[in-house]
Amino acid sequence: MITPDAQKNHDELFPGHVSTLARTDPELIEYFDNFAFGEVPAEGTLTPKTRLMVQLAALIAAQALSEYRVMVGAALTVGVTPIEVKEIVYQAVPYVGMAKVFDFLQVTNAVLGERGVELPLPAQSTTTTETRAEQGLAVQKRIVGDFAVDQMYANAPADQAHIQRFLSANCFGDHYTRTGIDLPTRELLTFAMLVDLGGCEPQVAGHVAANLNVGNDRGMLVDTLTQLLPYIGYPRTLNGLRVVNEGTTAA
Repeated sequence: MITPDAQKNHDELFPGHVSTLARTDPELIEYFDNFAFGEVPAEGTLTPKTRLMVQLAALIAAQALSEYRVMVGAALTVGVTPIEVKEIVYQAVPYVGMAKVFDFLQVTNAVLGERGVELPLPAQSTTTTETRAEQGLAVQKRIVGDFAVDQMYANAPADQAHIQRFLSANCFGDHYTRTGIDLPTRELLTFAMLVDLGGCEPQVAGHVAANLNVGNDRGMLVDTLTQLLPYIGYPRTLNGLRVVNEGTTAA
């Protein structure tokens, strides 16, 4: 039996929707829904909007296209704006890669079109080809720290120096300088994606520190992993928690 709290939370996200799996796999759906829409939300402090945003980011990293489409609708229902949805997808490009993000962009456009949203949306870029490198380096140092970024440049082999320039101008200059989503939220999205990609523990550690630098504390990181658990599973959640524990101090 679906608990009243789980049913209420589910109905707020998917009003009037009955999953086909509820008919074909009722046992699984009963305990999944009770867990994902009852127990898990009760443990966290993230708002429904933030919860859906980090879940969308993780679903892109997981390449869970069908689930992503369903959850985009839920996100729009709880108040995530079309611009915010698009910015989540754009933020995934430097971390997941355009080859894997392409289909999610197409699905996003289709869902927005079904809801009567006119595309393209208002532009959110704040840089030009002439300013992206300088502004990207500035925001990179704000997020990662001056010393860490200077060390990355200083320690890069000569034949890899261009990768550091790409990081500053492309990853940070083209993406983190955009409006539509604030910097702390972008860092939280990046953390969610890196955890779910798997095998990215050094980068997860870097972005645990980056989240702390922009004001997302340990509690928010733990809450984020809690809300991702039903969708990314225990191994990657526990790996993420280990990195958080190594980089922060428990209250």
